[in-house]
Amino acid sequence: MKKMLAIARWEYIEKVKSKAFLIGLLVTPLLMAGMGFLPMLFVSQEDKNTKRIGIVDESGEVAAAFSQRMGGYTLADGRPNFSVRVIGSGADVNDDTFKRANRMVVEDEIEGYVVIGETLSAGNILCEYRSKAGGDVWVGSRAEETLRQLVTERRVIALGLDTRLLKELDVKVDLRTVKVSQTGEKEEAGFMKVFFSSFAFMMMMFFLIATSGQLLVRSVIEEKSNRIIEVLVSSCTPTELMAGKVLGLSGLGFTQLGFWGLIGLAITFQTGTAIITPGNALLLVVYFILGYLFYSAIFIAAGSALNTEQEAQQVNSYLIILLVIPIMLALPAMKDPNAVWLRVLTFIPVFTPTMMALRIPIQSPAGWEIASTIGLMILAIYGAMVMAGRIFRIGILATGKTPGIAVLVRWVRTG
Repeated sequence: MKKMLAIARWEYIEKVKSKAFLIGLLVTPLLMAGMGFLPMLFVSQEDKNTKRIGIVDESGEVAAAFSQRMGGYTLADGRPNFSVRVIGSGADVNDDTFKRANRMVVEDEIEGYVVIGETLSAGNILCEYRSKAGGDVWVGSRAEETLRQLVTERRVIALGLDTRLLKELDVKVDLRTVKVSQTGEKEEAGFMKVFFSSFAFMMMMFFLIATSGQLLVRSVIEEKSNRIIEVLVSSCTPTELMAGKVLGLSGLGFTQLGFWGLIGLAITFQTGTAIITPGNALLLVVYFILGYLFYSAIFIAAGSALNTEQEAQQVNSYLIILLVIPIMLALPAMKDPNAVWLRVLTFIPVFTPTMMALRIPIQSPAGWEIASTIGLMILAIYGAMVMAGRIFRIGILATGKTPGIAVLVRWVRTG
């Protein structure tokens, strides 16, 4: 035990003083915040300058009204948001009209143009917004809303009704999302709050395991390549060495987790809004610890069987894919947190910690699922540690060709 703690202390102190760790400690929260907020910030920003757009109205019915209505949108300084140019309307529209419109877009005379179909009497009105920037959904949504209003007004007039009725019938509904807890209490939980809390915890686990796991692999490979491992093994047993490395790097990971937790508490006290309840936060910490220990065993087994940094980077990329999968499933899980496929993935140990970090903030699983997945992870950690220990005892002194799967299986059986 004394040797194991000495190894753990050395591993922790050496890594915690490194510039890479200190930079990652500070940059990771900024990176997570940036990934969550910057896209929304950029999308929500209003235009700064008037946009020049065109319109090709094959129906010949709404070009003038559309231009006038779009000109009613204004920028923050009072200037019009859109300057609309009628390129063609009604019978004047032909192939040359579209060629001229496309040329105007290519030559930057206009940013894009709206195409309105030949008929406005159908149930669904076909319209297009054509531009060089196909992702400019802001202009398209404005054009769609304006056209919808115009067509609705025309139909109301055709029915002999007063268009002022539209304003009286337009009802604003403010729908808030309220989450009902297991105790029956309600808790306001908007989409962004729930999604960001799940996303933030998954990203924390991703960075925690990815960065610390790579440090663990590099540590073993460096000692193998420098032949230091032979000196270490002559002073302690391989089991003590492996346990010391896991404890030291675990302490490093938990230092990161604690620092990020303090940042979360500071934000909570500053804003008065908690993104997650204390009970759920405690559960997530438990899964963080279990997941970290499980992946540590996998990383140290991989590191002891490899010989070069290039091999380590390749294996690390495969392991990181397992951590990315739950991030990709965040939106489908928001829609149906009790889906069968989601619950099945929860009981696969390589996915259990990240899937529970995804599910708990959205809708806390049943008690039996929590208890059974924690028990499953404890068994998986024990099995992974035993397997890693057997591979470690042989792999740290093995040189030459990198062992294949069959060789690793033989090491596990004979270790």
